[in-house]
Amino acid sequence: MRQLIKFILNKLSQLLSLPFAATCWLESLLSKGSEVIFTFWSNLFALVPGLPGAFLRRGYYSLTLHKCSMNCHIGFGSMFTHRSSIVEDNVYLGNYCNIGSAQLGKNSLIGSHSSLLSGSQQHKHNDDTGEWEAFTPDNIRQITVGANVWIGEGAIIMANIGQGCQIAAGAVITNDTKSYIVMAGNPARFVKNLAPPVTTAQATGNKKASLPTESANAKQS
Repeated sequence: MRQLIKFILNKLSQLLSLPFAATCWLESLLSKGSEVIFTFWSNLFALVPGLPGAFLRRGYYSLTLHKCSMNCHIGFGSMFTHRSSIVEDNVYLGNYCNIGSAQLGKNSLIGSHSSLLSGSQQHKHNDDTGEWEAFTPDNIRQITVGANVWIGEGAIIMANIGQGCQIAAGAVITNDTKSYIVMAGNPARFVKNLAPPVTTAQATGNKKASLPTESANAKQS
């Protein structure tokens, strides 16, 4: 019953978000690469409080992002700034997160006030004038957060995160990380390894290894 109610509310949130999403589709047709209207509605939906806000954000992004699962949570004040982002199943975004262009793997947890930037080269330095160049879509680099990653509150992510990692609160990630490790600090440094999940084949092998063989049973008898 609960799943049915959630399904109905998800569809209703998509229906309510449809007029806003349509303006984003029109924008992309008339001005390729422009995301002004998309960002405007992203800011608006980010400020809708409570459970209605969570459903409306999910409905809006499911219609406007490259991919957004209807089985995710996007907290109050959180927003995406680029339509190229991908949100897989069971992703949890805390409050006041800022997501650029990112692929969020399934079951990933993003703590409140975290920022996932579109790479680390969004502004380039002009050596002739000494000025930093304005942002252009060409400078966007989509980062990937692997499945089953936990990113602590206030972290800043500018590179890919391997699956199964834990990123400490306040950590600043500037380089790609391996899978199943803990990173902490500014700049982030390796802390320790995490045990990868046991596969079905490994579990079966361990079970067989724990059983006594027929010859061993014969010797014991």
